[in-house]
Amino acid sequence: MPEGHTIHRLAAEHRRMFEGRVVRAESPQGRFAEGAALIDGRTLVGAGAAGKHLMLDFGDDRRLHVHLGIYGKYAFGPPPAPAPTGAVRLRLAGEEGYADLRGPNTCELLEPGEVKRLYDRLGPDPLRPDADPDRAWRAISRSRTSIAALLMDQSVVAGPGNIYRAEVLFRQGVRPDLPGRELSRERWEAIWADLVALMAEGVRTGRIDTVRPEHTPEAMGRPPRVDDHGGEVYVYRRAGLPCLVCGAPVRTEVLVGRNLFWCPGCQRD
Repeated sequence: MPEGHTIHRLAAEHRRMFEGRVVRAESPQGRFAEGAALIDGRTLVGAGAAGKHLMLDFGDDRRLHVHLGIYGKYAFGPPPAPAPTGAVRLRLAGEEGYADLRGPNTCELLEPGEVKRLYDRLGPDPLRPDADPDRAWRAISRSRTSIAALLMDQSVVAGPGNIYRAEVLFRQGVRPDLPGRELSRERWEAIWADLVALMAEGVRTGRIDTVRPEHTPEAMGRPPRVDDHGGEVYVYRRAGLPCLVCGAPVRTEVLVGRNLFWCPGCQRD
């Protein structure tokens, strides 16, 4: 499932391609035909993200809400838009190009009350200027649940996924099984600041890179990492390999249905 920086990049691409312009909308697949008809011919006035949720504003109280889930993908292209191929749930097209959405978990129009309920159930998003990290801290500081599980709970912090979760805990030296209520306020503030910086860099580059300058391939004389998420990391998907910092084998186990990665040598607190 894409992490939050990807959704913010998608919002920016929608703004670049469609904002302030009349947009044609259709559902070649047919599953969103009624919704597409309601936004067809309207002007996109804004696009934003909250966690892993993309929200498009077509100038009324409703919002187009897209959640990609595991299989959802966007394809953007220049005009003229070709004939749709495959199961295109939604196509938006304008004078600057087109966007095809395939396989999302959710593609729907939300009324104002539904928009509010969606935002209310999400934790703060490190990429949003209105984010309040104290909201997340209040939930974390009274929880017996492990910090690794809490960072994957979108009602606690919205946006980070499995990669950012593993990497920020490594960078801050926090063991993943530490109960939230045993995490210090100072350590939480460091985790939050790191998420803000790492995810902003992810928006800028389209990659998840988490290694510090002294641990890059160039600095260490090691081969670049080859992985479909496209970035340099400390522990994610490095089970059994030596830690880039201390040399201990990186460990993995399943936590709440997802593979967790950590270094027993570096993550002791």
